[in-house]
Amino acid sequence: MVIGKIALKIFIGFVGLWVLTRLLGKKEISQLTPFDFVSSVMLSDLVGETVYDEDIKYSELIFALFLWGVLSFLFEKISQKLKRARGFLDGKPSIIIRNGKVDLRHMRQNGLDFDQLRMLLRQHEVFFISEVAYAIFEPNGTLSVMKRPQEEAIKRKDLGLDTFNEKACLSYCLVENGVVDRTSLQMIGKDEAWLQRLLEKSGYERLEDVAYAEWKEDEDLYVVPQQRNRREN
Repeated sequence: MVIGKIALKIFIGFVGLWVLTRLLGKKEISQLTPFDFVSSVMLSDLVGETVYDEDIKYSELIFALFLWGVLSFLFEKISQKLKRARGFLDGKPSIIIRNGKVDLRHMRQNGLDFDQLRMLLRQHEVFFISEVAYAIFEPNGTLSVMKRPQEEAIKRKDLGLDTFNEKACLSYCLVENGVVDRTSLQMIGKDEAWLQRLLEKSGYERLEDVAYAEWKEDEDLYVVPQQRNRREN
């Protein structure tokens, strides 16, 4: 008898979840907003907890699925119809890099550090921040990247070249939030005096003025300055 009740609840939950998924529309995992993700987790917990609870009746399970489906459907329609409310409900994209310049304020607002930014850029085959013209952090946590025109990939066959002698090089984070990354310096065989000379050449005499500095062989040092508050200026 108990097994039959559990089986029936599982069947009701399965059908209910399928119906809600069809009504609310298909989305890939990468397209889910934070609310979509939390909503799916809450819905699965709702069904899972009621399956093995003998005190919860079938009608209560159906009512819970129906109410959750109505609320989710209304929320989805409101966010689609009301453009002004869409940013508040689903979140807004943030421009992390604009015209090649990193916006530290938007990075902090989205809880991003430079290690996370570099990881997201590498997923777009970008290994040096200076190659980016625009980078937009989307509400679903992905990064959309537009490279500088001169950094767009050109295939060797487009140039009619059989060989290509340029060496591929990785970039290294040398300074973050005014602190020198000595491990990276050791990896490239340089010391802090060499780094200080590069910073001074770029117009930065103090490490405290540097939010981020990245170096790549045969490239100039890429530096993101600290953004000071107006009071400090």
